[in-house]
Amino acid sequence: MRLNSPVAAALLSVAPELVYAQPSGVSVQVGDSADLCCAALSTSGIADKVVYPGNDLYHDSVTSYWAVNVQIEPTCIVQPQSADDVSVAVQTLTGAGGDSPCLFAVRSGGHTPIVGANNIEPGVTIDLSHMNSTIYNKEAGLASVLPGARWQSVYKTLEEYNVVVPGGRTGPVGVGGFLLGGGNSFHGARVGLACDNVENYEVVLASGRIVNANRDTNADLFKALKGGSNNFGIVTKYDIKTIDNANLWGGLVVFENSTTDAQIDALVKFTDNIENDPYASWIGLWQYNSTTQQMLITSPLDYTKPEAYPAAFDDFYAIPNISDSTRHATLYELTSELLQADGYRDVFLTSSYKNRADILHKTLEILYRKIDDALPLVKGVDWSIMVIIQPWPKILWQKNQDNGVGNVLGLDRTDENLLQVLYDYSWDNAEDDALFQRLCEEALAELDEYAKSVDAYNEYIYLNYADKTQNPLAGYGEENVRFIREVAERYDPAGVFQTQVPGGFKVSKV
Repeated sequence: MRLNSPVAAALLSVAPELVYAQPSGVSVQVGDSADLCCAALSTSGIADKVVYPGNDLYHDSVTSYWAVNVQIEPTCIVQPQSADDVSVAVQTLTGAGGDSPCLFAVRSGGHTPIVGANNIEPGVTIDLSHMNSTIYNKEAGLASVLPGARWQSVYKTLEEYNVVVPGGRTGPVGVGGFLLGGGNSFHGARVGLACDNVENYEVVLASGRIVNANRDTNADLFKALKGGSNNFGIVTKYDIKTIDNANLWGGLVVFENSTTDAQIDALVKFTDNIENDPYASWIGLWQYNSTTQQMLITSPLDYTKPEAYPAAFDDFYAIPNISDSTRHATLYELTSELLQADGYRDVFLTSSYKNRADILHKTLEILYRKIDDALPLVKGVDWSIMVIIQPWPKILWQKNQDNGVGNVLGLDRTDENLLQVLYDYSWDNAEDDALFQRLCEEALAELDEYAKSVDAYNEYIYLNYADKTQNPLAGYGEENVRFIREVAERYDPAGVFQTQVPGGFKVSKV
């Protein structure tokens, strides 16, 4: 089964000859500067962790990004194994480069399908994937997780102790980006968003200093990291509250597209009743696959305690299905089953709306039309147009409103249950890049326009699914944007993570 501010780095990825003009009037090519930066790393205390094109480790890093279209090639890659290594890398990169500053990217799991968000060309990529361990502290009820871990490895490690943490629902997704963008999980209705379950962050600042951020120490940074993404430093460890019991009930149920009306009715009702049974989680994936020329609905139904056929799913089970893999399973097993196929080019665009049936019918009407638009124009042979619909009930953010910290997502301004719509297009041929980007942008723009016209639009944009053409931080609200900006300036006064790390969504660009 195949599931699956404008970023300055996108310019760098297609324009390696781009020239930066210096105040002296001397021009320095970015590629030349990047060579100096790599040379500085290769003479630093982490020289043995720097790899170049032609090296197997370099090749493995570049090709491990989930979406093929983001697999660009940095001048060199540094692969730290500790916070101290990250500190050396940051200090080296902020002090090298000659007349032109070193541009660098930071990558954990590499799942974001935006060119340059977590990689760079030319420039240096700090690849955190070798920092991937998970340690369980039973007495504290915490799991200490390093940023390069994938969720499937986190769950597998914790399974031995029969505990879990609220994390990604697809096993290969990386820890770092997921938590910094907010993070929805199967356990969300029980414990809130994943970021609200982080008790401490270990962070390397732009100065190279390693600090902790929690309720008692650097509390402003602690709050800002809960949704503020990569605007402040590089997080090198997450201490996350654990949840007892790694055993669940769940799996994938596949339906014919002809059941859509019944699915929509069930979904709206389910979303408005999640608070009555917060153990239940549902996702709906409507996917057209060019190789089968079929549209199918796949629904992960997951219940976060080992209770078979819970009543929360009765309306979905009343709909005839094609196949059903629900069973008693661990979180590791369920997230290993729910995989998005790699090896494709990909684009995401997302928005949030009130939980209403008319929004869902419009979402799918647009999906069908975009398939028709693509059919006569696509040059490739293997492609998919999909929409992923997820409940975003108010319990997700209200669960932790009284924890004394909060986050910067701005969802607390909303006292309504929402739906999240993600248009996800994937394809095999680079010649179709512009086509699918255009069709996806058109689809979301039309849905947004309709939602605004019927008073069903919400300005929140989930950062982890946002496209380079979107501005998710702006949707957090003016007060939160101001707070994020102030924290970024306090901990990174030179603006290293605003200018030298061009990838990601920058508060300075809001």
